Amino acid sequence: MEKGTLIEFKTQGDRRLAVADRPEGKKHWIVIDQWGQSHTLHPRQVEYEVGGESKRPQDISAFLAEVESYLDPSSLELAWEFLLEEGEDSVTPEQMAEVLFSEKSPAACYAAYSLLEEDKVYFKRKGEIFEPRSRSQVDEIKHQIEVEKQRNREKVEFIDRIKRALAGESVEWQSSDRARFDALERYILNPEQEVRLAQETLEEVGRETSADEAFNLLVELGLWSRHENLFLRRSSYPKQFPKKVLNVAQQYLESPPDDLDGDRLDLTNQKVYTIDDASTKEIDDGISIENLPDGRQRIWVHIADPSRLVQPEDELDQEARRRSTSLYLPTGMISMFPTQLATGPMSLLQGTISPAVSFGVILDENGAIAEYQITPSLVKPTYHLTYEDVDEMLELGITGEPEIAQLEQWARQRQQWRKQQGSINISLPEAVIKVDENEEITIELLDNSPARQLVAEMMILAGEVAGRFATENEIPLPFRSQPQPEFPPEEELLQLPAGPVRYCALRGYMPRSEMGTTPAPHAGLGLQVYTQVTSPIRRYIDLLSHFQLKAYLRGDECPFSAEQVQEIAYSASAASYEAMLVERQTKRYWALEYLRRHGNQRWNALVLRWLREEDNLGIILLEDLGLELPHRFQNHVELGDRVEVEVVVSDPRQDFIRFREFVESPDNQSESQPFLTGG
Repeated sequence: MEKGTLIEFKTQGDRRLAVADRPEGKKHWIVIDQWGQSHTLHPRQVEYEVGGESKRPQDISAFLAEVESYLDPSSLELAWEFLLEEGEDSVTPEQMAEVLFSEKSPAACYAAYSLLEEDKVYFKRKGEIFEPRSRSQVDEIKHQIEVEKQRNREKVEFIDRIKRALAGESVEWQSSDRARFDALERYILNPEQEVRLAQETLEEVGRETSADEAFNLLVELGLWSRHENLFLRRSSYPKQFPKKVLNVAQQYLESPPDDLDGDRLDLTNQKVYTIDDASTKEIDDGISIENLPDGRQRIWVHIADPSRLVQPEDELDQEARRRSTSLYLPTGMISMFPTQLATGPMSLLQGTISPAVSFGVILDENGAIAEYQITPSLVKPTYHLTYEDVDEMLELGITGEPEIAQLEQWARQRQQWRKQQGSINISLPEAVIKVDENEEITIELLDNSPARQLVAEMMILAGEVAGRFATENEIPLPFRSQPQPEFPPEEELLQLPAGPVRYCALRGYMPRSEMGTTPAPHAGLGLQVYTQVTSPIRRYIDLLSHFQLKAYLRGDECPFSAEQVQEIAYSASAASYEAMLVERQTKRYWALEYLRRHGNQRWNALVLRWLREEDNLGIILLEDLGLELPHRFQNHVELGDRVEVEVVVSDPRQDFIRFREFVESPDNQSESQPFLTGG
């Protein structure tokens, strides 16, 4: 390189022309660009050396103007076609200048170099030469360019639709918008992760790039509710049924498959009661009582038989296994099966002949099982009653339905027998939270009424019968068990106030129930063997037991081995646990929202248990609502004491609540102690 040589180099990714001025050391040169700025370069940094006469920095602008007249990117495609036809596998800028312009002037050569350097389609640089790409490579690059152009058009149109929607206009969202909405959702659900597409959308509409702003945007667009269930969206629980599953459900509605248990026992002449909450739509159990010629009575527990329509490993079975359970949220239920099946032919509907699996049991005078039978059956439920209906019938002693009183008597006998076997009764208030379509919230206490105890005892009875039958006949089922808890000495428990405080302490000592294919005692229920079979429409473990039991009763081989039962049960239990967390988190969200809306109301609170007694941090029970919440006490209290509290701050989205505590002053006047605590 000599003084006055015009060269191109790159600085911060930009191409720039400069004139060589003087050497700097042994290898470097000082060059000066058209704006008079000097740069120190190594020869390796020179991208291209322009031939011709020496130049001055002030000549660069005129040279670029001369080059500009040659720059026509469209001509490069013709040159590429020509070189391919000629079989040329490389070209220099000087050769390209001759092809494009039929001359080799410095301006033409630099223009050819510039076109090749900027080209991303037809040529690729390899050292100081450029190689023409193959036709397939060019076609692919052109396709990608078109895809990118289309993506940019869609982006511009999407942002325009968002701005118009935010301005109150009615817009029609396109299928291409789905990816950007999905990106916003991913950003909301996982704010610690960078979701570039979501952040780009927020920037384009002038929003801060935060998960909160993404949430607000979807709410303002009317795509999400202000109370959108993020717990459900974060979970793996399926939000919709696949189309193929819905198609199978519709097919079975119109044309049910053949019944593998065609010789069902006809029990349609029995008076069968189904007893549920008023809102229940999946009716999976009914009860009846039969007077035998010898004066004894046989209790019948009839369980809905969804396996009449579901076969192991078919589409419905696989989808139910994936869900593992119906999801019961304050805002409504999400069924394990398509709703039209779950609340239709799978349920025990009043006045409708329905397939069932019936458990007939004769108890001895103590409440123990004396005889039992299990059979596929046909039943025709006579009455669909609520728990309140049955409680009223028992209280009034309705003589027209003596079966209800007889069943309730057997349930009490049965409960007493289990107590003698060591069952553990823990009775704590439970809140039932419901949210209607207008997002109005109601909270009711679930009482342990005689009707609820009646149904619970009958379901436990069926579970014991199924467990005994499977054990005696070596049928692999998912048995439920619970280790014996290690309670503190009785005198220590008796020091705790009776009622919720003592029950809460007992609950803390109870080990988690376990599941396996080997029968084991269930300490909480006071049973030597137990399995769940009474909710096959809404609990997959129960359906699994039905598959096994019914196959054995038909004389067929059980569809699943013990190893398979264990594997399926483990998977279903994991999915059920996740669903339970979603239910619990959603319930807590709406509980905090309810308290937020009733911020000026005082609540009676029971000091239930300590979290950290040394810090006065405990759990209070809002007795009117059945809600357990944390509170840091300002005043000295003991377990079982009652205080009044008022909500100061409640943020359900952040899972945060603070109370103000009220105590009685010495002159018996209530005064406010403005102490705040977080939850």
